[in-house]
Amino acid sequence: MNRIETKKIKIGNVTLGGSNKILIQSMCDIKTSNYKKVIKQINECARLGASMMRVSIQDNDDVSAITKIKEKVSIPVICDIHYSLDFALKAIGAGADAIRINPGNINNNDKLNVLLKIAHRDRIPIRIGVNEGSLKISKEEKKDNEKIAKALVDKTLEYVKYFEEHNFDNIVLSVKSSSPDVTLIAYRMIAKKTNYPIHIGVTESGFDEVGIIRSISVLSPLILEGIGSTIRISLTKDPYKEIITAKRLLHDLGLYSNYPTLISCPTCGRTMVKNIKVYCEKTLKYLEDNNINIKVAIMGCPVNGINEAKDADLGLAGAGHDFIIFKKGKEIAKVKEKDALKALFAEIDTFKKVK
Repeated sequence: MNRIETKKIKIGNVTLGGSNKILIQSMCDIKTSNYKKVIKQINECARLGASMMRVSIQDNDDVSAITKIKEKVSIPVICDIHYSLDFALKAIGAGADAIRINPGNINNNDKLNVLLKIAHRDRIPIRIGVNEGSLKISKEEKKDNEKIAKALVDKTLEYVKYFEEHNFDNIVLSVKSSSPDVTLIAYRMIAKKTNYPIHIGVTESGFDEVGIIRSISVLSPLILEGIGSTIRISLTKDPYKEIITAKRLLHDLGLYSNYPTLISCPTCGRTMVKNIKVYCEKTLKYLEDNNINIKVAIMGCPVNGINEAKDADLGLAGAGHDFIIFKKGKEIAKVKEKDALKALFAEIDTFKKVK
């Protein structure tokens, strides 16, 4: 898949942009001053596949926690700043690897100039992250998604120009809306106008499947068009699910090889066993937990099993009161339902060793 090559930006120990892989990130949903819980959450997110994490900075207690957090985590920490650029300066002093600001709620150019000087001196990247909700958009503009997207891009480019005029080009960009259409238009627009790495995502996308569907409706076409150096799938109160969903998306688009493939039938009147969904959930968890990156099929009958899933490395298909275990389209065992998962997992382990 072709990627739009951008300027490279170093954030802590990772490189963003260029032709590097798309990096997954999320944001802690715990107040940053509760640093022990934040450390635990960041480390778990890193284990799941996050390349960087963002934390909110609301007060001096949050700033003070950054040094402690940095001592105990292995991935870059980005500090999210709203309203007060004083906290951005303090966060850099405390060890932040990058800063995110929202031009929609930053109005003090004198403080911004100081921030640019300090960030330039310390080689700290700044993400110019513009959200629709923070912009003053006229009623007339709000009737037209193209105009809303243009307002997002114009504000972003206004700040890019200001940064560059002040000798600062260590920049990452994002232009987000809760509207998939506005977000998609805005990202396509800004990708044509600048060469900086772009963080893609939908803001305020919602919870669980609501947020997943809304986010992927935007992220998939952008990624397929080569747009995006880093992504976040924003989900209400669930950074872990954000990362897992992002991995699954990138994997299915052929951009994340270190992840298993599970396929399963939708079930129909031919289905010969119950609880197919349970078998799917347990199998995927086993593959993920043991980092076994093969293709496994869980099917309700032999028609969908051996025939339609013959390209799977291994599979399980209902057959009356029994299950068939198949490998590369050939039946290798028949097992009782109560023994099905145990037998499948044993075959998975053997397949992994042989592979």
